[in-house]
Amino acid sequence: MPVLRLFAAFVAALFLAALPLQAGAQAYEAHLSPELATAADLCALVPCREVFPGATGFSPRMGQPPYVEAYGEADPQQPGKRKLLGYVMLSTDITDTPAYSGKPVVTLIGMDVKGRYVGVKVLKHSEPILLLGIPEQALINFNQQYLGKSVTDLIEVGPSRPEENVLGVDAISGATVTVVAQNQVMQLSGSAVARQVGIIAPTKRDAARYAASGRNNYSWAELVQLGAVQQLRVKPEQVGLERGAEPFIELWFGDLNHPELGASLLGERGFANLRSRLKEGDHAFFVIRSAGAESFKGSGFVRGGIYDRVQLKQGADAFTFRDLDYLNLYGIEAAGAPGYSESAIFIVRAGAFSAAYPWKLAFLGNRVDRATGHRSFAVFESKYWLPAALLEGGRPVVQEPDAPWVRIWKTRALEIGLFIALLLGVSIVYALRERLTRASTHKNKWPVNAFKYSAWALSIAFVGFGVMAQPSITQVLTWFHALLFQWTWSLFLSDPFVFIFWIFIIVTVFLFGRGLFCGWMCPFGSLSEAIYKLGRKLGMKRWQTQLPQPLHDKLKWLKYGIFFGLLAVSMFSMTQAEMLAEVEPFKTTFLVGISHRAWPYGLFVALLLGISLFIERPYCKYICPLGAALAMPSTFRWFGLRRKQDCNSCKACAVGCGAQAIDAAGRIDHRECLHCLDCMVLYTDTHGCPPLAKERKRRERDGLLITPIGQDGYFIPIQPVAMPEKLANGPDPRMPTDPAAPYHRAGESRLTWLLMELRDHLFPWSRAGWRSQRALQIAGFSLAVAASLAWLLAASGRLSSAAIIGWWFGWSVYEVLIRMSGRRYVKDGPWWRANYRVAGWMDMASYVGFKNLLIGATLFLTLKSLGMLG
Repeated sequence: MPVLRLFAAFVAALFLAALPLQAGAQAYEAHLSPELATAADLCALVPCREVFPGATGFSPRMGQPPYVEAYGEADPQQPGKRKLLGYVMLSTDITDTPAYSGKPVVTLIGMDVKGRYVGVKVLKHSEPILLLGIPEQALINFNQQYLGKSVTDLIEVGPSRPEENVLGVDAISGATVTVVAQNQVMQLSGSAVARQVGIIAPTKRDAARYAASGRNNYSWAELVQLGAVQQLRVKPEQVGLERGAEPFIELWFGDLNHPELGASLLGERGFANLRSRLKEGDHAFFVIRSAGAESFKGSGFVRGGIYDRVQLKQGADAFTFRDLDYLNLYGIEAAGAPGYSESAIFIVRAGAFSAAYPWKLAFLGNRVDRATGHRSFAVFESKYWLPAALLEGGRPVVQEPDAPWVRIWKTRALEIGLFIALLLGVSIVYALRERLTRASTHKNKWPVNAFKYSAWALSIAFVGFGVMAQPSITQVLTWFHALLFQWTWSLFLSDPFVFIFWIFIIVTVFLFGRGLFCGWMCPFGSLSEAIYKLGRKLGMKRWQTQLPQPLHDKLKWLKYGIFFGLLAVSMFSMTQAEMLAEVEPFKTTFLVGISHRAWPYGLFVALLLGISLFIERPYCKYICPLGAALAMPSTFRWFGLRRKQDCNSCKACAVGCGAQAIDAAGRIDHRECLHCLDCMVLYTDTHGCPPLAKERKRRERDGLLITPIGQDGYFIPIQPVAMPEKLANGPDPRMPTDPAAPYHRAGESRLTWLLMELRDHLFPWSRAGWRSQRALQIAGFSLAVAASLAWLLAASGRLSSAAIIGWWFGWSVYEVLIRMSGRRYVKDGPWWRANYRVAGWMDMASYVGFKNLLIGATLFLTLKSLGMLG
C-alpha cells in the first residue's frame, strides 16, 4: 500500500545517507595478515610505531607469551646497542577474551620499561554496535584513557575509588560489555609481559608440604577419581574445524613431585631417577597425549628451544618451558593408564610456583574462522589442584579476585538496588490494578495515573537516560548468536541493568503480556506517550487523532514483518541483522545521543517523536520489532484484562483505547494492548460504563439498592436476572476469539488427558486436515521426517547448528499451515486450563513459534551439553 511504500523508501533513504558517514570505521572486521599469529617480525605486519612513538626499531617476537622490544637511538652506556624503550604486544598473542560479539578485539599495545601504557590501537573488532550504533571513535577515546597509567594500577570501568586504590575509566554509553572485555584485555596483556620482563615481581607462595599415606601404587582410575590426574580435551569445532568423533587433542597431566604420585606414575625406579635430576625448588609434572593428531610440543622447540603450545599458569603468573626444562617420559606405570602417542615431563624452575596452590595447564593454539579463514589466538585450560588429603594441613585458603562483572555489581550496588526496587514496585502496583481501577473513574483516573505517570517519568529519566538500560532487539539477536556459538555468562552479567530488566520482561510477559513493559516501563515508549500527553495539555488535542481502524489493522503487522525479517537475516549474518536493527531509535535517543550521531539517525528519532504529538505511540504500534517479539508469547499470558458480555455491543472502551486493541466485538488483542487500564476503569465505573450507568439510573429511579460491582463487571444482583437474549447470543468478549473444541475431549482420566495434551502439541495432523488439505498434510509429514532426520544428523556430527535452525524454522512454517487446515485452535491463558479458542494466523504462528522454540532449545542445549553439536 502507498503508506508502507512511502515509509520504506524514507527509511532506506535515511540509512543510505548515513553510510558515507561511517567510512572512517576502518577496524570493523578489518583484514589482517594470515601470518599475524606466527610471523617472527610482528612489526612488519602491524603499525608498532603508532603505539610506541619515538621508537626507531623493533625486535623480532620473543618470550612466551610473545612480545616485541622497542628500541631508541644508540645507548651511550652500551656501545653497539640501542636503548631499550619498552615493549609492544599484540593482545591476541596473550588472551582471547571475547567482547559482546563473541570475538576478541584485536589490540596493539605499547608499554615503556616502567610499565606505563604509551599507545593503544585497535586493529580489528567485530562489534556491530561500534559500526552503526556507536561511532568507532568512542572505542578509540576509551583506549586513550589508559595512556600514562601503569600495569601495576588497579583499573576498573566506572568511577575511581581512591580509598581502594582503584583508578576508574569512563565507559562507552551503550557498550558496557565491550569496554569491560577491553579493560580485561589491556590489563591481562600488560601484566603478562610485565611479569616476563621483571617490571612486576613474581608472587611469593609457600612451598607445598606433602602428606604421606603409605601408598605408592595408585591405579590410573584411582588417580583420576582422586583428582591427582586431570584431562584437557579440545574438540575440533572449538578450533573452527569440522566436528568429528576424534578430539583435536586430548591431554592428561598431573603432579610428579609428590612422592606417592611420582612413584605410582613412574614406578619406584623412574621416580628415583627423576628426583636425582631435579634441583631444590624445581617442580615436575607430566603431560601425555592420549588422542588427537595435534602435537602439544609444537614447532617452536625446533626453531628456538621454546615449547610454544604449553604453558603452566598459577594466579597471574605464567610459566613457559625451554629445552632444558624438558625430560623424556619413557612410560606410565600406573595400572590402567591409557595409551599415548606423545609424552613429556616439564620442570618449573621458578620460586613463585607452589604445588600447594591451584594451577592450570594451558594449551595454546589457533582458532580458524570458517567463514573468512582467519586464524586467531585461542587458549584452552584445565585446572589442577593437589587433593587436600595429599597436603599437610589440607589446601591453603586462596582468595581469588572478583571477576570484572562481580566488581561492577558491587560498585553499582546502590543503583542496582534502586532499579530492582523500581521493577518490583511497578510489578506490585500492576498486580493490584483492580483495586486502583475500582478507586478511579473515567473523570478521575489519578489513582491509576499517579503510579503510571510516575513509572513513565522514572523509565525515561532513570532507566533511559540514567542507567541506559533500554532493552533492544539487538540484545535478543546477540543472545541468539551467543547460544549458537559461544555463550559466556560473564559478558551478559557485565551489564547488570539490562540483565535484570530482561528477567523482569520475561516474567511479566508470561504473567500479563507485553503491556506492562511496553506500556509502563519502556523508556522510548514512555517518552513517546509523554509527548502525546504534553501535546494534549498544550492545546493540540484538536489535531490529535487515531488512524482509521482498517488502516491500523493493516499497519500493525508491519512490526511483525520487521521482526521476522531481522530474525531471518540473523540466521545468515548477525552483523547485517544488527545493522538493520537501526530501525530502532533507542541507541540514538538514550545510548549515544542525537548530537553524537549522523544526521539521518537524529532526523529519524525527531520524525518519530514529532508524529507522537499527533498519534499515540506510533512507533510502538507499527514499527517496534522488540514489541513484536514480546507480543508473540503475550498470546498466552496467564492474566488478562476483564471483559463482560455487554462489551460485545458497547463501544465505549474501544473508542477510548489509545492502542486500538479492542475490536468491534469488544475483545482485547493482548498482543497489541499497552495496559493503559482505561478500559478497566470503565469496567467498574457506574457513571462511565454505559451498561452500568443505565442500570444505576434504573435502580435510583425505582428506589432499589445500589449494590457493589462484582467480579463479572455488573452490579451484584438483588435477585437473579436473565441476560437479554441478544447479548447472551453475541460474541463472548472475555475470549479473544470464539471458543473451540479441541481434537481430544475433556472428561478423560488425568493420565489420558496428559497423553492427549502431549499428542496434541507434538502431532499436528488431523482427520479434518487430511480430508481438506491432503497434499499439504503429506508435505508436512515429509518435512517432519526430514526435520527429525536433521536432528539425528546433528547428533552424529554431520550437520551444523545453522542447518538445524534452518530446518526447524522451515518445519515451524509448515506446522502453522497444517494446523490451520485441521487443528485450528489454541489455548487461552495458563496451559493447565481448558480454555480453547479458534486460532487466527497470528495466534497459530505465536503458538507454534513459541512451542517449537522451547522444544528446539531443549534439544539444542541437550545435544550441545553432550558434546554432540558443533
